[in-house]
Amino acid sequence: MFEVIKINNIPKEIKKISDFVWEIPISFKKGMRVPARIYASEKLLNEMDQGVFEQVSNVACLPGIQKHAYCMPDGHWGYGFPIGGVAAFDPEEGVISPGGIGFDINCGMRLITTTLTQEEVAPKLKELINLLFQKVPSGVGAKGFLRITENQFKDIMTQGSKWAVENGYGRKEDVARTEDHGCIVGADVSKVSDKAIKRGLRQMGTLGSGNHYLEIQTVPSDKIFNPEIAKKFGINKPNQIVIMVHCGSRGFGHQIATEYLTTFNRVMKEMNLNIKDRELACAPFKSREGQDYYKAMACAANTAFLNRQIILHRIRESFQQVFKKEPEDMGLDLVYDVAHNIAKVEKYKIDGVKKEFVVHRKGATRSFGPGCNELPEEYKETGQPVILGGSMETGSYLLVGTENAMQETFGSTAHGSGRTMSRTKAKHLVNGDALQKDMEKNGIYVKSASMIGLAEEAGIAYKNISEVVDTLEKSDISRSVVALKPIGSIKG
Repeated sequence: MFEVIKINNIPKEIKKISDFVWEIPISFKKGMRVPARIYASEKLLNEMDQGVFEQVSNVACLPGIQKHAYCMPDGHWGYGFPIGGVAAFDPEEGVISPGGIGFDINCGMRLITTTLTQEEVAPKLKELINLLFQKVPSGVGAKGFLRITENQFKDIMTQGSKWAVENGYGRKEDVARTEDHGCIVGADVSKVSDKAIKRGLRQMGTLGSGNHYLEIQTVPSDKIFNPEIAKKFGINKPNQIVIMVHCGSRGFGHQIATEYLTTFNRVMKEMNLNIKDRELACAPFKSREGQDYYKAMACAANTAFLNRQIILHRIRESFQQVFKKEPEDMGLDLVYDVAHNIAKVEKYKIDGVKKEFVVHRKGATRSFGPGCNELPEEYKETGQPVILGGSMETGSYLLVGTENAMQETFGSTAHGSGRTMSRTKAKHLVNGDALQKDMEKNGIYVKSASMIGLAEEAGIAYKNISEVVDTLEKSDISRSVVALKPIGSIKG
């Protein structure tokens, strides 16, 4: 039996499935094809903005949606889908929607381990952060060191991380430890405009702006929750140094999304396809326009994998320059790279039948459980590493995927702590220069391309990441491995 819950600021129709799963029934809104499910503690649910409930129920109205429209505990208002949104569509009857993927296509996370400890890095931390700030450009319009021709950029669109390794910007195992081996199949450069190519050509190896970052982190001795799995992921001692990267396809992906949204608005009128929100502009997945967008999206996704791979190369160069050691002698091993703004064709079982679905993840990430063929051999026993980014003041988490996620959420989980405050409000409340000084006093050395941008990313603008992680654990869609504490950060 459902338990009906009445809490301020949320729909009175919402039903409690468990202490950490809530359901909006199809009776909530005319046109809902499936219920909407929100993963959250009661506290997190009550703190969610009204836009989350409106947006996730709008997603539940889209043609061909399967099981439920989902929102993860880091959920907040976004473009079309809530950020933290997940939805799977039947490929024959369903749609593809840029609003369910995001403008920064394949924005994602990458985690790198080292053999170094905090004690070894601390004396050279400022030197290291200052060098990384030079080698990995950040901010609006930042351009990278990689000088490539248009034809080479087109090769990157179809090859992704493989192109980087073949051209001396990585190790063979980097590709194996990247989601889909760093390349979404089906990319077609003919579906990408010249304008998009021009925007992306000089941006490989850059962070961009907003909430993107490169962070030096440490593993507190009391925050290793699963030592056995942590060891398999390359974390085997307290105060070990790791590096986390968060960025995507930059202006290239943004341009592709913008152009296809215009196309889809035209297509919907021609097909009399009605939606609840124009930001959910979509096209049937099997239509010519739907396929064109998917192929262009794959191009953007592959450049994002490449972008993060080039950044990893620059990180290795920086550590080598500062510590006067070969990168291999310091480890600098990729744990995993996972996307959180993507749509992919994946197979899942529903009612005992395995079939393909077009899974949209918007500010949500994969959480594949043990035994999945898509995982590298070394992770098939453990499940997939899940990288959950927190605010620059509070830290992040490394988790692992579960079988329950495969059954309940189309192999999906949260991607971060999630905002509780708009960027405008954060800028009004926080002074960037003062924040930078306060963070240094608290043991975090931060460099930013913009003090205004730094203020937007203040810790007070984000949810309590521990509450988000607790929800993921209690609902068994991800399990904690270690918590990570920032000691140095570069912000976009």
